[in-house]
Amino acid sequence: MNRHFTLSTPQGTLHGYLERPEQPRGLVLIAHIERTDRDDLIATGLVAQGYATLNMELLTARELQFADTAQNVPRLSQRLLDLLDLLRDDGDTEDLPLALFAAGDVTPAAIRVAAQRDMQVRVLACHGGLIDRAGRQALELMNAPLLMLFDADDNLNQAAFRRARAHLHGPYSELELAADEDAAPYISAWLARHLPAVADGNGSAELGLRG
Repeated sequence: MNRHFTLSTPQGTLHGYLERPEQPRGLVLIAHIERTDRDDLIATGLVAQGYATLNMELLTARELQFADTAQNVPRLSQRLLDLLDLLRDDGDTEDLPLALFAAGDVTPAAIRVAAQRDMQVRVLACHGGLIDRAGRQALELMNAPLLMLFDADDNLNQAAFRRARAHLHGPYSELELAADEDAAPYISAWLARHLPAVADGNGSAELGLRG
């Protein structure tokens, strides 16, 4: 089942695309500033492993005209919270355990939201981003298992994660990706490990994580 997904905001309508295979193992919200080929690749890989995905933008076309909007952690956090409310009440998503995938500027907002909605966001995966911009309180309160993915030359964001690790109390793992490496198998393995209620013991659970 595939369908378009929308969220109304005072600044305009946000758009996304929901793919739900038969008997999904869970739902992954792929939240981004602008949709990229990498987001689509991750969504395709996760659907192939039996997960529903919602590939969703967090900023309107008008907001994208302002460079500092992507740095606005409170606004991005609120958009994610509004999306979680929508998913909780939507007939196609309300019954599915939820994981959140974020990248770049969305990462600190995802950390904040996972800390606030610890009963709803079961698992979190992030690709890069200045995680410490989430703030110490959010880092300390977050219990969702966190997978941090980095590009090999991403020294800035890796340094931010090293600063943040002392404040993390939940399980976490970090992994460097090779150039243009597909992150979906590692995300899927992380989900299979930490969503036991919907993992079937086959498929992605066997992929494992390097290191």
